[in-house]
Amino acid sequence: MDTNDILKKLEEQEAKINAIYQSVEKTRKYFLATLIISVAFIIFPLIALIFVIPSFLKIITSSGLGL
Repeated sequence: MDTNDILKKLEEQEAKINAIYQSVEKTRKYFLATLIISVAFIIFPLIALIFVIPSFLKIITSSGLGL
């Protein structure tokens, strides 16, 4: 192999590495979006229930005492 062949192969490898990097970054952003959506639909409602359940129980017990 001469120097030109080696340089050509290095350039091809660099192009492939750049394509892999772009693909990995897209995948990372996809996983981050999935994590954020999961938190929004699972964790936030659980936190909201901590505040809603006591007021709901208060309403139920107060209406039950009036009977």
